[in-house]
Amino acid sequence: MAKKSSKVKKYRKPLNLNIGMIIFGVIFIYVIICIILYFQTGRIVRYEVKEGSLATNNVYRGVAIRDEQVIYTEAAGYVNYYAREGERVAKNDLVYIVDETGKLNEELVALNLGENSLSNRELAEFRNDIVNFIHGFDRTDYVSTYDFKYSLKNTVLKLANVNMLKSISDLNGGNGNSINYYYAPRMGIVAYWTDGYETLKAENVTESIFDEKSYSKNQILGNSLMALGDPAYKLSTDENWSIVIPIEAERGAKLQEEGYVKVRFLKNQYESWGAVKLITGGDGNSYLRLSFTNSMITFLNDRFLDVELIVEDEKGLKIPVSSIVQKEFFLIPQDFIIPGTNSGGDCIMRQCYLEDGTISSERLEVEVYNFDSETGEYYLDNSVLNAGDILYKLDSQETYTVSKRATLIGVYNMNKGYADFKQINILYQNDEYAIVKSNTRYGLNVYDYIVLDAASVSDNQFINQ
Repeated sequence: MAKKSSKVKKYRKPLNLNIGMIIFGVIFIYVIICIILYFQTGRIVRYEVKEGSLATNNVYRGVAIRDEQVIYTEAAGYVNYYAREGERVAKNDLVYIVDETGKLNEELVALNLGENSLSNRELAEFRNDIVNFIHGFDRTDYVSTYDFKYSLKNTVLKLANVNMLKSISDLNGGNGNSINYYYAPRMGIVAYWTDGYETLKAENVTESIFDEKSYSKNQILGNSLMALGDPAYKLSTDENWSIVIPIEAERGAKLQEEGYVKVRFLKNQYESWGAVKLITGGDGNSYLRLSFTNSMITFLNDRFLDVELIVEDEKGLKIPVSSIVQKEFFLIPQDFIIPGTNSGGDCIMRQCYLEDGTISSERLEVEVYNFDSETGEYYLDNSVLNAGDILYKLDSQETYTVSKRATLIGVYNMNKGYADFKQINILYQNDEYAIVKSNTRYGLNVYDYIVLDAASVSDNQFINQ
């Protein structure tokens, strides 16, 4: 008898769903969708408008331009100076002598002239030079130390030579010495250095002038041997002088409108007012010439100077540049705008057609974004108006066809929950922030919230805050 086979089937439990699992699943799916949308949708970040100012860089390096005349030697020999650097000499004042044989110093030493004593005035000059050097010393510009050294050395030699000069007449008579006296050809301030920029004019300044790596300053030392035609000294013949600084054309134009600007010299913190003029240099770039009528002697030994322009920072409402946007508007003459009252806003009377085709008019409330007092026109957007609409003047049949357009610069205000354009008047801006005029009728107020990135929204878009 055959054995009957049997199969064992596994019992499947019925799926037991309850309301809790269903709700949890729906919430889970919703959260996943929200997360996906969050990363796919650009986030709208708000920015709170506050009062402020922009800290601008007002420190510039400029080149000094003076009326300078280089005086050259008329004979070869040992040159001894009798005018102190920075001293004003009159025409025909003795500046230096030339000892053609070189025997003068030997004979003067043999005379045993004794020690040289300094007067109170001479000591005061030394103290003033030392104090100015200490205040203007910069460890990164050690070359100035050598300039100071040579200046003091020439001063010491000059004081010593004054005493020697009293005995030169005795030595020059009958001893075969050939000593030549040279006098100032005109009045001016004496300086004992040259650099090739003595004839530089403001309109010839180029960017390469400010490359100090290629700049060379030649000091002229007393009691040294010079050839015929070597630079002996130079005269600065006018107290009027100027500094030329490179500057952006737009900023230079604003400073030129002021006429004068207060300048602080970083070398010694001296302050003076300079007349401002925007010029074009020899390379076509923009430069600012600051002209002074004093302090030329103070900076006689400097060709390059660091200066700070002391100007008032623009103050107003500080907003990010990323929030600024441009928008186009219709221009409507003020005669076709019905001014609003306390109970309502500004309105217009627009031509319309009734159902039977007859021409009529309708009164519409509009939002004004700006008013141009010079042209007498209001700025209205296209949310109500369209090109070609015909407007009526109040209590008149005179009409105006909407067509003229203009652009305003502004930001999107989000106080009302949507992107509401507000016109701004920019006073000054840099790469990151702008200072806009406050307390304008159609503009922003302090503590308003605006869209940080204007490109992340569209006009009148609703914003979830």
